[in-house]
Amino acid sequence: MTIEMLRRAASAKTAVSMLTADQKKAALRAMANALREEKQAILSANAQDIDKNRAAIGEVMLDRLRLNDARVEGMAKGIEDVAQLDDPVGRVLSCYRHPNGMTIQKVSVPIGVVAIIYESRPNVTSDAAALALMSGNVCVLRAGKEAHASAAAIVSALRKGLSRAGVVEDAVNLVEDTSRQSATELMTAVGLVDLLIPRGGGGLIKACVDNAKVPCIQTGMGICHVYVDRAADLDMALSILTNAKTSRPSVCNACEVCLVHRDVAARFLPMVRQALVEQRKAAGLVPVELRLSGRAMQYVEGTPAEAKDFDTEFLDYILAVEVVDDVQGAIAHIAEHSTHHSEAIVTEDQRTADLFLAAVDSTSVYHNVSTRFTDGGEFGLGCEMGISTQKLHARGPMGIGELTTYKYIIKGSGQVR
Repeated sequence: MTIEMLRRAASAKTAVSMLTADQKKAALRAMANALREEKQAILSANAQDIDKNRAAIGEVMLDRLRLNDARVEGMAKGIEDVAQLDDPVGRVLSCYRHPNGMTIQKVSVPIGVVAIIYESRPNVTSDAAALALMSGNVCVLRAGKEAHASAAAIVSALRKGLSRAGVVEDAVNLVEDTSRQSATELMTAVGLVDLLIPRGGGGLIKACVDNAKVPCIQTGMGICHVYVDRAADLDMALSILTNAKTSRPSVCNACEVCLVHRDVAARFLPMVRQALVEQRKAAGLVPVELRLSGRAMQYVEGTPAEAKDFDTEFLDYILAVEVVDDVQGAIAHIAEHSTHHSEAIVTEDQRTADLFLAAVDSTSVYHNVSTRFTDGGEFGLGCEMGISTQKLHARGPMGIGELTTYKYIIKGSGQVR
């Protein structure tokens, strides 16, 4: 069944690649309107997913899965934001005039059939579909079993929008089979899938990287750090850390590790415990569990950290804490433990900030800003297909530009070699 769907998707890619910018934008607007019209059906399907998984996953992960009126509207608005972007297809990236008179142009083109394997975030369904269409690609979506009913309702609405706009419905496809077999079929569909993007936890990404025979981009896993320097404004640092850890701990740009300069640890770490543990308890919020290194335990109470805690994407109200000697120590710790997603330094010392920004090898490096901004929408991309933590061919939030490749178009008047 999956292979047959992939064949239909492959058959649609020429038609989708030939759509004009106006046709794509009209289709996106129709898709957004269809989402709004089908909101109750989408929310009903999502309620089924929530009820089915309530006993199996924690509240933080349920929040990733949950939809409401505002989130459905956010999905529709995200599609409309993509429709406002310039068409990335057909751009002349470079042009060379050969001495014999022929012109050689490097022109952006769609990738073709883009398959996305993702887990429990239903909004990925609409984000991926919008970005794929605007970049002239056909998308094949394979949601996790936790979110399948939600994804099916969303795709049904999106295909209605495509039909109304006169665009082939097979531009957006959902794999019905949620078993490992369908994932394996996508990973090995040479000749049918032009690019595979896994979006989820470390296990999913590793499975795709280890088993894929089609081109694959690693995305998503984030062990993100906030380093509080000796020259930090500690109130600012606490605000940034609180936001990076607690605003939405289940997402990949949430902070998992806090590094603190030894000269401010005695002042800052009690502030962290007061804000993230005591004040949250008093307010009836989930307190953050502080997993402290031996050095950090000297300054504040918490859970003794194990070595693995500094290599864990918690996606929960858990924060690993280490004390370092200086910015070089922070850079070295990040180099050893980071997944190269997002890292932040909080400091008023510009030279220290410049060193950190230059030396840290991650997709997004921040000075006095929360890591939570690593997001396609926040970066002006409309939304994102995922956050690539590799270097070829895409890095960081992937928007429509990262969903194109290029070809050379050569024009002449009979030249031969």
